[in-house]
Amino acid sequence: MTLSSQQSLYTLQTWFSPSFPVGAYTYSHGLENAFEVGLVTNVDQAVEWIGKIITDGNGFADSVFMVEAQRAVGNKENSRLFEIAEFACAFTGTKELRLESEAQGSAFIETLQKVEPNAGLNLLIEIWPGPYVYPVTIGAAAGAIGIDRHALATAYLHAFVSNLTSALVRIVPLGQTDGQRIIAQLASRVEAAAGNALSTKIEDLTTSTLMVDLTSMHHETQYTRLFRS
Repeated sequence: MTLSSQQSLYTLQTWFSPSFPVGAYTYSHGLENAFEVGLVTNVDQAVEWIGKIITDGNGFADSVFMVEAQRAVGNKENSRLFEIAEFACAFTGTKELRLESEAQGSAFIETLQKVEPNAGLNLLIEIWPGPYVYPVTIGAAAGAIGIDRHALATAYLHAFVSNLTSALVRIVPLGQTDGQRIIAQLASRVEAAAGNALSTKIEDLTTSTLMVDLTSMHHETQYTRLFRS
């Protein structure tokens, strides 16, 4: 089945809506600790921190895994989908970031299979025993219904930025207008990262956001916490 462009847009807006119950609002991707130690306390620092995640960190890596999974399902490359699912699980840098991705992946599968069963997710479950990281589940589902890869990557990264910005609005706290400034200033980085994700293979994938991993590790033992990661 291949959706029309209008149907695809509706589907992407549904999957990445805050109302879709994957629990994204419960995770900060290490930002809670980054704020506590003074690394991210204002709009400019937030733009640089989140922007780096999008272009050189887990945000970009997720986009590559998602696009590759979408391509594998669309091309009926089952062994390739297995490799992607396995690599994506192993790629996560810390225990908390892995929890973040796997919990959302499981919630995405559970919700979508109850609402609108998807052949791509059925295939993923059949060939890979789990755990299921979030971007691979989305990519597998998108591959079964022919959603455009560039639109998929852009929508995912926009949601990624929005979720982290929402976390910062609650942590710092920043005003709602400041949150929109962050999202607006990251538009060009989202566009660039989405384009790069289309041409990057998982075998060539690297990240360079060590501080994000470190803040995630410190968050695990943080005395008071609002978020799960």
